[in-house]
Amino acid sequence: MASTPQQQSSSSSQDPTEYLRTAQFTRSDAVAPPENAVTATDLLMAAYDPAKLHPLADLGDKLDYLLLEDDKTNDIPGSGTAIPSRGWSDDLCYGTGTMYLSGLALGGLWGVREGARRPLAVSNTRLRINSVLNSVTRRGTFIGNSAGVLALMYNGVNSSIDAVRGKHDIIGSMTAGGVTGALFKSTAGVKPAIVAAGFMSGMAGLWSFVKKSV
Repeated sequence: MASTPQQQSSSSSQDPTEYLRTAQFTRSDAVAPPENAVTATDLLMAAYDPAKLHPLADLGDKLDYLLLEDDKTNDIPGSGTAIPSRGWSDDLCYGTGTMYLSGLALGGLWGVREGARRPLAVSNTRLRINSVLNSVTRRGTFIGNSAGVLALMYNGVNSSIDAVRGKHDIIGSMTAGGVTGALFKSTAGVKPAIVAAGFMSGMAGLWSFVKKSV
């Protein structure tokens, strides 16, 4: 924007407000508006195709796309089962979450049964409901947390064994189950640890056999 020489010479003697009222401005390098310019209304009313912005940006073939292989499953030999998995992260997350929720449900049913059968000094509906809720809270959290910890340990150990051996089979799963049970009950003594290792090893072998057979 530029003003005329007469206005510039008189700007020192005039009041700024009066000068702005009488000044005339002209554009020295006027740029013609582009044809078919996109306005906000075009974008809001979906009248303009966003794909047309690609040639306007002059990107050419410089775009890099992030390729996500969500459908790619685990390629370790023997990993093809009835439950597809994309790797150890899937087994760890889904296995732990499933076991935790299953434990909460099982513990909740146990708590309902225990609270409903517990003898009370006074037969009262409010006391009975309170007894059931206390039992559900105690049994549900105990079973859910225990099942979640076991699943977390088992999937971690099982994935580590598969990575070292380079394959997935029932032997590796049973070994992971035995290690998990022994670690889970290691603070209770040698005998409870051995019993837990045998139980977890059998359950892991049964689960692997079911996945392979289905």
